[in-house]
Amino acid sequence: MNNALKIVLGAGFAVAVAFYANSIVGQATHGGFLVLAAIFGAYMAMNIGANDVANNVGPAVGSGALTIGGAIIIASIFEAGGALIAGGDVVGTIKKGIIDPAAFGGDPMTFVYAMSAALLAAALWLNLATWLKAPVSTTHSIVGGVLGGGIAAGGFAIVSWGTMGKIAASWVISPVLGGVIAAAFLYIIKSQILYKEDKLSAAKKIVPILVSIMAAAFLTYLTLKGLKHIWKDLTAVLSFLPQTKKPTIGIALIFGVIGALVTYVIVKPKIAQRVATMTESREAINMLFTIPLVFAAAMLSFAHGANDVANAVGPLAAVNDALTNLAVSKKAAIPLWVMVTGGIGISIGLALFGPRLIKTVGSEITELDQMRAFSIMMAAAITVVIASQLGLPVSSTHIAVGAVFGVGFLREWMDSKKVDAKQEKLRIEVEKQRALKADLDACTNEDPAKKLELIEAHKRQKKKVKSLKRSLRENYVKRGMVKKIVAAWVITVPAAAILSAIIFFVIKGFAV
Repeated sequence: MNNALKIVLGAGFAVAVAFYANSIVGQATHGGFLVLAAIFGAYMAMNIGANDVANNVGPAVGSGALTIGGAIIIASIFEAGGALIAGGDVVGTIKKGIIDPAAFGGDPMTFVYAMSAALLAAALWLNLATWLKAPVSTTHSIVGGVLGGGIAAGGFAIVSWGTMGKIAASWVISPVLGGVIAAAFLYIIKSQILYKEDKLSAAKKIVPILVSIMAAAFLTYLTLKGLKHIWKDLTAVLSFLPQTKKPTIGIALIFGVIGALVTYVIVKPKIAQRVATMTESREAINMLFTIPLVFAAAMLSFAHGANDVANAVGPLAAVNDALTNLAVSKKAAIPLWVMVTGGIGISIGLALFGPRLIKTVGSEITELDQMRAFSIMMAAAITVVIASQLGLPVSSTHIAVGAVFGVGFLREWMDSKKVDAKQEKLRIEVEKQRALKADLDACTNEDPAKKLELIEAHKRQKKKVKSLKRSLRENYVKRGMVKKIVAAWVITVPAAAILSAIIFFVIKGFAV
């Protein structure tokens, strides 16, 4: 599918949302702004799908566990399912509490201008980041948009700078935590399976434990992040559940432990059966992690859809609430059409424009196989759970990409310890190349068959030496990609804020 057709299809979705918004506006005062916000919301949702969702499925695709087509189908279904089933019916009008709604002085239209500007600015920044192949935080994008629109509307005094400081801290905390946890799991796999003499016996023992830990991590993560919006409804139907406002860490851990035990009982005999027919190769052991990776991609997508759809629909719901009630509220109800816009928009954006970032996360930062991707997916779930309980500000995008960095740097560090052996091997192969060159120079044209044989042998040896030299200077993590991605992270909030402030004044100017 060419880019022009993708743009047409994306625009078609935004137009469809606009028509629906227009049909429900009726004679409402300033109803045209709801239509405008609906277009911006649809555009934002598609950009979330194009950029953010790559973190959920990129490692699985890069490792070969899923094709891009399969990943898009799974992620689209579970992203939309998470948004529509567990996305909630109420959302905070100001993401992360960075601006007090009271600071708008009760003027709903100024609030509408600011939220509309925030949506468009965040979407434009995500669009640019996707084009540059830089995975960035959609949460930080919308935070920057709200920040810029809020400052333009009410000045710097209305910003909660303490909250902004915590968000800035996540630029370091998220990737470091994700990288350390992913590297730790990969080290366990290497030391406890790959470096053992009897790899198959080690895999038979360790892999069921690792898969069970993954099940515990994801069920805990899914309970905390994916079910929090519908917990009251669940407890009303299932009276045996604790009657709390939202699932606590204790409840989530109990679900996780139960899931881990069930998973271990199911997986252990299947792994034993599989190992009995396997060879002791790295490729064979890698295949043991394929199915867990598919489940991980699905669960991450569901939790992301439930948790992050607010980035697309929050400001749109806020605009709808402000125009309906002609007041600025801290909480806004999410109409079904708004949630559908977010859920379906994310899936459309992923299908049309997601492959670009999926390839970046999956294969253009470091080379991934199934066990490396498994470590990354584990880190994504565990880091969010740990950070949320410690009150640390984290970004799921930064965690996932940081985990990819961590895996790559661990590989580089472990292989650097073998450098002396590699250098000795290179010295031997260079000597062989010189010997072949000497034989070739000494060979006369009187024996053309022998000379041809020496020429071919010298070519092969030259390629071998070149390959060894390349491996000695190879970086397992592409430094250029790291620099570009980190730079994009740092400028996301200010870039979205500046764009939003400009758009605010444009919208306000047209409105007046």
